[in-house]
Amino acid sequence: MRRQLGWGQTTAIAVTATAALLTACAGDQPAGEPSFYKSLAGPNVELDAATAASMISGYRRNNGLPAVEIDPALMQLAEQQARAMAERNKLGHDVNGDFKTRLVNGGYGGRLAVENVSAGYHTLAEAFSGWRDSPPHRANMLQSGVSRMGIAAVYAPKSKYKVFWTLILTAPEKPRG
Repeated sequence: MRRQLGWGQTTAIAVTATAALLTACAGDQPAGEPSFYKSLAGPNVELDAATAASMISGYRRNNGLPAVEIDPALMQLAEQQARAMAERNKLGHDVNGDFKTRLVNGGYGGRLAVENVSAGYHTLAEAFSGWRDSPPHRANMLQSGVSRMGIAAVYAPKSKYKVFWTLILTAPEKPRG
């Protein structure tokens, strides 16, 4: 005979499972502060790129798409774009040059590539949620064919935004031949 759980028992199980998941995602963070909730609106705070890749990959898998992997060169390109926006206190895809030109200069010419830029989100969770809830940004995160990513968040203390974000997603290198 199967026993049904009451509402209180079901809620307790859900809360316990959620807490365990958040603890597992926290990595080296202090207890109670998963890295995706850590404020990046301060000096010497670093974005947890592995957690970002995991969040984006999970979202893609939930939508029938393959995961993405961190690409060191794309991380550098994303950092350059986010830093340029922070230094100029200006949000835009062309602040550090045209997106396609930046990709070509970074060795990614001719590949499928998309970019999300934003400002004002203080945590990775906020940035991810903002992108997920914006149709064009959501479409970029769910772009078919991409498998590499670079992401950056740069603190700008004098800006009203405080944090500038760049996410770049690209397809793998095309086979030569």
